[in-house]
Amino acid sequence: MADFRNIPEPNYEYDIDELTRAYREAVTDIQDELTRTDLTDLSRGKAQSVLAQVTVILGRLTKKSFDWVKRVIPSAAIGGVMRTLMALGLAKTPEEAREKAKLNRMNQNMVAAAVADTQNDLLAVSNNIDRRVRAAVRRAVGDVMRANMAKGVNGTRTLSTDVLARVRKELGDAADNAIIDARGRRWKVETYVDMVARTKTMYAHTEATMNEALGRGVLYGIVSSHGAKDACRFHEGRIIRLTDEGDANYPTYEQLRSSGQIWHPNCRHTVSPVRRPDNLPERVRDKATQQAEIGDKALATGKRNPTDVE
Repeated sequence: MADFRNIPEPNYEYDIDELTRAYREAVTDIQDELTRTDLTDLSRGKAQSVLAQVTVILGRLTKKSFDWVKRVIPSAAIGGVMRTLMALGLAKTPEEAREKAKLNRMNQNMVAAAVADTQNDLLAVSNNIDRRVRAAVRRAVGDVMRANMAKGVNGTRTLSTDVLARVRKELGDAADNAIIDARGRRWKVETYVDMVARTKTMYAHTEATMNEALGRGVLYGIVSSHGAKDACRFHEGRIIRLTDEGDANYPTYEQLRSSGQIWHPNCRHTVSPVRRPDNLPERVRDKATQQAEIGDKALATGKRNPTDVE
């Protein structure tokens, strides 16, 4: 078996930057559209015109993001298959692995589900932007109408600086604070999209790695190591089972994933398949044994802070 540490780790930075840039530019375009709006004379008719432009911007964004998903998620899965081929010594170089890499039936189904899931997540971002912007524009229309009526005017430039500043801030925030998670935290659009892109590409890569390995009768794998600072570090370098089959002394991938300590959102860890753990180099087995002790203690206590378990 090839030394798993020589297998290149997946790098999707270029693709992730492409997607986050698309959302950043869309948010900027929407904010520019809102900024150009004359708030001192904001009628419902003018508001509908602005919202129509927002719809066009979001429509372009949705198409671009869907195309990105259909291209990048399958590519990440192919990367996972390549990892398996190299880990098992079936390909010596990434170039050779890429030539041999094909998606088996399990991976075809996984990719189809991952594409749909990722598209839904990204569509939720666009829909949230749309809802929040529409709500903010409706409030702005009401604020402007009330402010003008209070001054006894209609359609003249007499709104106070404070009112204009507040309304413009609300409109700008509506475009960029598109996601509120279960804990009530507000995510900037670009930050949230970055997290989704990283999580989904690594999920496709890891799932494809394991599906290809299982299709070849391989039951074990080694967790990658990159010096993580969070709870992931408890499990770096340890041997795992890819399914419930095999030696029960090793935890399964699903056990570790469901613990929340590793393979969480934004996680960079991969798995390199191993046919027989006892054939690994001694230094690799020693590290795996040491990490198993640390990792088991972390699982038993449920700790996620790296300072909680040593």
